[in-house]
Amino acid sequence: MKKYVLAAVLAAGFAAPAMAQDNAAFTGFHVEAIVGYDNVNVSGAKNPDGLLYGIGAGYDMAVGGVVLGIEADATDSTAKLKLVGPDVETDRDLYIGGRLGTVVGSGLLYVKAGYTNARLEVNGFGGSNGDGVRAGLGYEYVLSGKTFVKVEYRYSNYEAGLSRNQGVAAFGIRF
Repeated sequence: MKKYVLAAVLAAGFAAPAMAQDNAAFTGFHVEAIVGYDNVNVSGAKNPDGLLYGIGAGYDMAVGGVVLGIEADATDSTAKLKLVGPDVETDRDLYIGGRLGTVVGSGLLYVKAGYTNARLEVNGFGGSNGDGVRAGLGYEYVLSGKTFVKVEYRYSNYEAGLSRNQGVAAFGIRF
């Protein structure tokens, strides 16, 4: 997985000067509402899935022909797994990381990577936190002067054999 993320980042960096367009529409502070699909991979168990929802914020700036940004989000999920005995449920998922993008067509094509921390709840036995890394690929499209929508694929890999695949959409406002 690391090879593919590195290849995507390098490709975006090399392609940016050739595709450099007006990237001012993708700069500044932004907030967004996030919704999507969450599939949790628990080693040795059936993969629970569910609805992902949350909020995000970030700041993007144009540097040459690319857009660099820092972002954070807090999400939760309805993914739940019934094992023999207690239920295992996903709980909050926190993320902070960066993104690198270039204008393609009327939108911003970007890659992202960063730190994530998820919490799993086991009914009757408490919960535990897991540190991990997230990588993703997305496309952001400006609807009007300050509003945008985006779609994104995310892969997160946590400690103790837990990983997540997520497909999300977001609606945001840039200030």
